[in-house]
Parts: sequence; C-alpha cells; structure tokens
Amino acid sequence: MLGAIEAGGTKFVCAVGDEKGNLLERIHIPTTIPSETMVKVLAFFKKHDLDAIGVGSFGPIDVNRESSTYGSITSTPKTAWRNFQFVQALKEAFPIPIGFHTDVNAAALAEATFGAAKGLDSCLYITIGTGIGAGAIVQGKLLHGWSHPEMGHILVKRHPQDEYQGGCPYHSDCLEGLAAGLAIEGRWNNKGINLAGRLEVWDLEGYYLAQALMQYILILSPKRIILGGGVMNQKQIFPSIYKYLQEFMSDYVSLPELTEYIVSPGLGNDAGIMGALLLAHHAILES
Repeated sequence: MLGAIEAGGTKFVCAVGDEKGNLLERIHIPTTIPSETMVKVLAFFKKHDLDAIGVGSFGPIDVNRESSTYGSITSTPKTAWRNFQFVQALKEAFPIPIGFHTDVNAAALAEATFGAAKGLDSCLYITIGTGIGAGAIVQGKLLHGWSHPEMGHILVKRHPQDEYQGGCPYHSDCLEGLAAGLAIEGRWNNKGINLAGRLEVWDLEGYYLAQALMQYILILSPKRIILGGGVMNQKQIFPSIYKYLQEFMSDYVSLPELTEYIVSPGLGNDAGIMGALLLAHHAILES
C-alpha cells in the first residue's frame, strides 16, 4: 500500500494505491499554510497501513540527498511554505520510506511508465498553468543534479509587438513571466478560458512556447514532449507551436512528425498523483 501526495500551489491531492498506478482512494485538500494543510494530509494517511509515501511537490525544492535541507520547499513564492521541511514532517508521523521530487518530475515519471511516453527511455513533461515547470526522464532516470530543472524560468525573446512587461516576480519576462496562465491574464485582462476564440492570444502563446521547446530539444533531445496543465486545455495552441518550432529550427535539426512528437498527457490530470505513487515505490526499492 503506497501513499501519494501531489502538492500543488492551490490544492494537495492525496491518494493511496499501488505501484501499478491503481488509485484506491483520493482526496483534495486546499493549500493554505503548512500547519493547516499538513494536519489534514497526515490524518488521511493515518487511516491506512502504508509501506511508503511519494511526494511530487511544487517548488523550488531541495532534492539533493547530501544537502542539510534535503526534503524541504525552498524559495517558493508561497511565503508560508518557504523552508518547510516536507520530508521531515512526514517522517515524524510515518517512519517509512519517503520519495520526494518535483510535481513535474513525478508527472514525467508517470507518463514514461503508463502514459504518452510509455516504452521510451526519455521524455519531457511540461506543465503550463498558473506557472510553468518541466520534468525530464533521461536514459530512464529522472533528471536532476545539484538541484532539479527549473525550465519555466529560461529566457526567451520577446515578441516585437508584445508590450506586456512579464509577470514573474523573480525574472519579469522569463518564459513563465510571458507564457504562464497568470501572464495571459495579465496581458489580456481576462482569464485564458474566456479567450478561447481570440486566435491572437494563442498564436502569441505558441510563439513563446516554441522558443522554449527549441532550446529543450537542442539540449536534451527527448524522444517525446508532453504538454500538460490548464493552459494546454486550449488545444488551438498546438498548431501555433508546431508552426513556430519549424520556423525557429529552420531545418537545422530533423524533427519527427510534430503531431506525434509533441502531445497531450496520456494520463490526463492523473499524471502527477500516479507519479507520486511511483516515487513511493522507488523509495522502497532504494531503501
């Protein structure tokens, strides 16, 4: 029996299940402050006899096992969660193996195991929602070094007609600052869901996302790219991404058929929580 936590900026999804991705029970808990949210998280899991818990968390987080702050949330914009010792809080309640990684790396792991990248030893999972983050599988393993990837904060060229200054509190006009859901709302003074018929909105979005994908492809050369998150529910973005990516690449690198290479998640909204189950299973194997 495995416990899984998909810790998001708006809500925590908690579930129990097995390493095959079978979810037996799940609940949603609002993300408020640690003292409130974690009480409900721990109460849910105490009802079950767990062998391990996996956590896919919003970040940035410390995933370096050699670090004194391993298992903590670090410089998040959610100030109440800064420096929160996530793994320690779980260990104090449950003396069992704990798997801990980013929410997007957990989703990448699930998509590579059960979803759109099943059977491939490399893939890139990108979520475009309130913010932008990405996780990667390289040679069958989650990508991280001294820290985890923060691909949502790379710099991209501003569109010459885009006057929006950027919404990232750290970098202003990085990818997240120009293309996340909050940037769409800030630029157009309306939520993306209410702009579905405005083709210029999604053409600009494709312009920025294609720049990022070009950089990821040239650096990591993933065998499949999976685009998830609330913004990507607007499927009209995909043709703009394909158009601009081919334009930017300018035939320098031969690309696969883009409609099969850059795709929606095979697991839908379950990628994150199923990835957390896999992190729990990996924690057992590592222990």
